[in-house]
Amino acid sequence: QLQASGGGLVQAGGSLRLSCAASGLTFRSYTVTWFRQTPGKEREFVAAFRGSGGSTYYSDSVKGRFTVSRDNIKNAAYLQMNSLKPEDTAVYYCAAGRPVITGLMMSNQYGYWGQGTQVTVSS
Repeated sequence: QLQASGGGLVQAGGSLRLSCAASGLTFRSYTVTWFRQTPGKEREFVAAFRGSGGSTYYSDSVKGRFTVSRDNIKNAAYLQMNSLKPEDTAVYYCAAGRPVITGLMMSNQYGYWGQGTQVTVSS
């Protein structure tokens, strides 16, 4: 029900825009969150666009470089990633759910997941 796309290979300092398209659910009713994961590590919170009110949240590692947004008409969400660093290399996942604010960054609070898209940043 969620389809993530837009990943690829980019040089450090470059930009990518990830997209997450939804079918079968209405994004405006959900919090849409991006996570990322590297081999052998836990899935890590990146950014969230809260369903109620549209507040945005970012991990400290991406704050100021990444922007999360949502298009209610297209029923899609986006993650604009600027000033990319090699440490941003990961598989990025979009997720949708209705977590309470204290659970926003916890992957087990989300019931809908995209398939993941690989982002590789070369130095």
